[in-house]
Amino acid sequence: MPLRLIPDETKIPFMRYAPLAFPVSLLAMVASLTLYFVIGLNLGIDFKGGTLIEVKSTAAEADIGGIRARIGRLGLGDVEVQGFGAPDEVLIRIEAQSGGEAGQQVAVKAVQEALGFADYEYRRVEVVGPKVSGELAQTGTIAVLVTLFGVLTYIWFRFEWQFAIGAVAALIHDVVLTIGFFAIIQLEFNLSSIAAILTIVGYSINDTVVVYDRVRETLRKFKQMTIADLIDLAVNQTLSRTILTSLTTLIALGALFFFGGAVIRSFTAAMIWGVFVGTYSSVFIAAPILIYFKLRPAAAGSSGPAKA
Repeated sequence: MPLRLIPDETKIPFMRYAPLAFPVSLLAMVASLTLYFVIGLNLGIDFKGGTLIEVKSTAAEADIGGIRARIGRLGLGDVEVQGFGAPDEVLIRIEAQSGGEAGQQVAVKAVQEALGFADYEYRRVEVVGPKVSGELAQTGTIAVLVTLFGVLTYIWFRFEWQFAIGAVAALIHDVVLTIGFFAIIQLEFNLSSIAAILTIVGYSINDTVVVYDRVRETLRKFKQMTIADLIDLAVNQTLSRTILTSLTTLIALGALFFFGGAVIRSFTAAMIWGVFVGTYSSVFIAAPILIYFKLRPAAAGSSGPAKA
């Protein structure tokens, strides 16, 4: 007998709760934007320029205080030294130096000379100049905007304009809440974070299209059913698929978060958050918009299937 987490004939009235979900989502978006402008993002080297050096101590535990003291005497400006993953791993961030990339390389050499090669293994060195970091920030923003426009165009041609507006509204909701998530948790925001946002957009639109496709099929079958009841029926019919997809995705992401190392932790944390907000927005943002934009005017009469 196959395992069934969700019964086949669920009748959850999702659209009954949509009027409550909308203001909650709006408040969450306002809070996210407020956090972004007040607290800001913890920008990584990719976006603010500078040098990132990952070192591994030969001792069981790295002496972070000693590393900070040695580098502090070099006069390199703003320097951050923090534990990274295992107790013997340390991440060093140095602000952008004058002289462009050559100045950054001089800073890397100075750090290596200060720490030496006997006690530390240099596992990763990333140098990003201010000009490059600005270009990365610009292209990352463009990538997100182009993706949203592409989704709008695709959904508009495949379905109707109401579907396109609903899908893009859900994606904007997901992107804004993910930015708020980065702001409040203060995870490092870098190119991997942009990749996470784009992946969340892909996950969310996939879930939304599944619901929309079922709504379109049901529209043809039940000619006189109200749009709210029709959406409830479509969401319930896809509920098992949605929950199973989300659970399997979360299992994979959980393994990556706990065992994948600190390098991809911000990416996987954002993705875990994205699974929740993407699933939520498909049901409580994208679907109710079809009602508000009157995909089908309210119709009296039977809600049964159309007769040939």
